[in-house]
Parts: sequence; C-alpha cells; structure tokens
Amino acid sequence: MSASRDRILAAAKANKPEELPLPEVPLFGGDATAERFTTVLAGIGGTVVWLDGLESLAPTVQQLFPEAQNTASALFRGTVPVDAQTPTGILAAIDLAVLQGEIGVAENGAIWLPEANMLHRALPTITQHLALVLDRRRLVATMHQAYAQLPGTGGYGKFVAGPSKTADIEQSLVIGAHGARSLVVLLY
Repeated sequence: MSASRDRILAAAKANKPEELPLPEVPLFGGDATAERFTTVLAGIGGTVVWLDGLESLAPTVQQLFPEAQNTASALFRGTVPVDAQTPTGILAAIDLAVLQGEIGVAENGAIWLPEANMLHRALPTITQHLALVLDRRRLVATMHQAYAQLPGTGGYGKFVAGPSKTADIEQSLVIGAHGARSLVVLLY
C-alpha cells in the first residue's frame, strides 16, 4: 500500500498546473462623501454626529449619553479602565465604549475597527452603546477601496455597520441581541 501511495503522490507532484496570476480586481468609483456615509448609516440604524474637533469629544459624548455611567475609551478618561485582560464580567457592565475607527465606507456605512483600537476584542460587541470616532478624511467610497488600505494592519479587526440587528422568520426585529444596541459615529 505504501508503494501505491508513493506513486499517486509522485504523479500528483509531477502534474502540477502552472501558476496563474490572480485576476485584477477593478477599483469601482463611487461617492466617498460624508453626506453619502451619513445617509447610508442612518438607513441601517446608526447616527452621525459632527465634532468641531477632538477637543469637543468628551463634552459631546456626555451630552449624547447622559445616563452612561460605565464608560470605556482610550480617547478620553472613561470610568472603567479596560485592556486585553479585563474580565468579560466587567465588560458586560459597560454602558458605552468610545473607540477610534480607522476607515469609513460610504457605500455601506461600515467602519474598520482594528484590534489595537478596541481595548479588548469583546468590547465593541459587548457594550450597550458604541461610539466610533472617525476622521472624515478617512472615508472611502467602496469596500474594495477599504480593503486596499488594510494589508499589514494586524491580525484582527472588524467592520462595524450600525447597531446589532437580527430577526426571526416571523420578522420580529431585535436590536442589540448580538452586539451594541446603538452606534453613533462622531465625524471630525
């Protein structure tokens, strides 16, 4: 049986097809404006709020989320310190996470959030409310353009688009079942 196996493997190795280059993916144009991003995000349940600058971040967050008692952020002093080792029991009590988004996609309202900006991998999902801060100069029109900017950005990250939503076969919509109940994008 070993000789048969060796013959089969040798035949497979000898008959490798020649390598072909990957096809070129066309870059599609599109509207990368803040207006388009805002419209699409609103359509999927998110909200855009304009900041005058990063110095207005903390007061704006306080105004938008006055009831948030347990907040986590690397952008201003939150009430709960969070890092990669924070137990999930502590994370589950966080009302609001304010994190830095890196790329916004106008065609679908998604924001790229690399692991380095999450404080903890579970935080953007387990928090009750999520606020992502995004530089308007980092808006792109399409997912193709967003992915073109991602190589070498680390081992983990995710695109976040709107609050968590799910529905059953009876079409009962539930917001926040699998993630944050609300998403606010703070553009500056």
